[in-house]
Amino acid sequence: MGELVRFIAQALVNHPDQVMVTEEEDEDSVIIELRVAPDDMGRIIGKQGHIAKAIRTVVRSAAGRQKKRVTVNIV
Repeated sequence: MGELVRFIAQALVNHPDQVMVTEEEDEDSVIIELRVAPDDMGRIIGKQGHIAKAIRTVVRSAAGRQKKRVTVNIV
């Protein structure tokens, strides 16, 4: 799941080398933390949070196949 978030984020930002993704996994859940350059934060969040919501939706649907609950935090 972390690689999927990294791939999407790097395609959206101006500084793809500054995209950092950390992943914490439990038995039934995964917490993914996405960090980008401060000037790229607007590109990741999008207008009214639409892009951030879309990223979370894609990751949750991919995680549904693995029967895990995924949370994506954008820091």
